[in-house]
Amino acid sequence: MTTLRQEPVFEESLGERLGLFGLEPVSLDDVVENAALLHRVDRKYLVTLDTARNLADALAASHGVLQIDGRRSTTYRSTYFDTATYSSSRSHVQRRRRRWKVRSRLYVEDQLCRIEVKTKNGRGGTIKTVAPSGPSRYARLDGAERGFVAKVLADAHPEVEIDALIPTAEVTYARASLADLKAGARVTFDWNLLATLRGGDAWVDENYVLVETKGGQVPAQADRVLTALGARPLSFSKYVAATALIRPDIADNDLRRIRGTSLHYRLHPQTPNGHA
Repeated sequence: MTTLRQEPVFEESLGERLGLFGLEPVSLDDVVENAALLHRVDRKYLVTLDTARNLADALAASHGVLQIDGRRSTTYRSTYFDTATYSSSRSHVQRRRRRWKVRSRLYVEDQLCRIEVKTKNGRGGTIKTVAPSGPSRYARLDGAERGFVAKVLADAHPEVEIDALIPTAEVTYARASLADLKAGARVTFDWNLLATLRGGDAWVDENYVLVETKGGQVPAQADRVLTALGARPLSFSKYVAATALIRPDIADNDLRRIRGTSLHYRLHPQTPNGHA
């Protein structure tokens, strides 16, 4: 039996829950200059709030917390574009070495929007290519945004037909970011995560946080701390997890051990039963 998701709380509580107000603030300009990491290796961990708080405490001496206009977290809205058969999601489930994602992302409080293409190369590295958009063009893939995506995918994934891409899901969450400006490493904490797509909703339990480390091939300090805290990397994509939970034709093997505990879903009434 799935747990009904509670109504979201104000995103400012994320900083309080993680104890981030004791960390030194860093500016967005400093993070972009020293730890942008558009070419990187991502490692993800789905951990309890207590573990996430212990991680933030352990990193306080070396990492600062991103602060924008006095905020230490930001609300994200991301609309993902895929084919009608969810070929992007399927390539992740099938663990193809070369894969892609396309999304429109809105930073809600700042009303900043951009279009993003993420590709993964054969060595496991993630390459993120971005272009500015506008808040009125959020969740749209036409005009300049369409041209940008077409150019990036023509180089990285010429097999993808741009005309076939449609909006398939929206993912929302609150994010706090830590950065080690000297080492050029970042750690993000995503909380209150909800994905909505045709057929149902999926969400991460409010007592859990999705932690993502962004760095090089060698695990960073945050990875070592998480290992010491008993956490292990998890193959987890917000978008892919949602599609695998809601759509019965997409395998959910990687999610079975966390489904119903840290990860929940609810099918819309008109949708046939999905995974049992």
